[in-house]
Amino acid sequence: MEDFRPTHVVPQDGLPAWEAPDVSRPTEPLDPLLPVQLLDRRGDWGEVLCANGWSAWVDGRLLVAVPRDPPQAGQPMARTADPRPLLARIQESLDRFRRASEELVEGRIDGETFRRRTQGLRAGVVVDGESVWLFDAEHERWVYTDGTRLTTYAARSGPGRPGGAPASDGAPVSGAEPEATRLVDPAAHPRTRPGDV
Repeated sequence: MEDFRPTHVVPQDGLPAWEAPDVSRPTEPLDPLLPVQLLDRRGDWGEVLCANGWSAWVDGRLLVAVPRDPPQAGQPMARTADPRPLLARIQESLDRFRRASEELVEGRIDGETFRRRTQGLRAGVVVDGESVWLFDAEHERWVYTDGTRLTTYAARSGPGRPGGAPASDGAPVSGAEPEATRLVDPAAHPRTRPGDV
């Protein structure tokens, strides 16, 4: 398919799939790390398209978002936002972790106190020269900055990883721990229909 552009990748354990958003209509499971294009969402369900035109319904919350490359030089950023507030939040999280870590190492607090002080802290930074990627925990996404503006680089596909298949009524699974975004190179994985040799 010429217009096939993967938006997600199947998780490394593969995914059960259904002919329709209905658990009574199973079909071939999706292979691990298979690139797919998300076509539609209905609650927790996601309809995906494979490179050969085959489509199925899966638990959309389990799909791994495929990042887009950083914007090319001279091209406009898709989203304009000042990176300084996000940088300040990341710095504050790192400072809180550093202070708690120093107190733990020096024996001024115990492990339980350390866990309480660092609970809920989430930060991520990748600096490679002028290329900087930041994890925006408030919006559950990675962003790229050129120093003056932010643009979304990769986003989580759902509210969290549930314990099993999607509910037939599309109700979210409560109590699931959020799963960190994983950046995957779609060019490194074959584009085949599940079961093809």
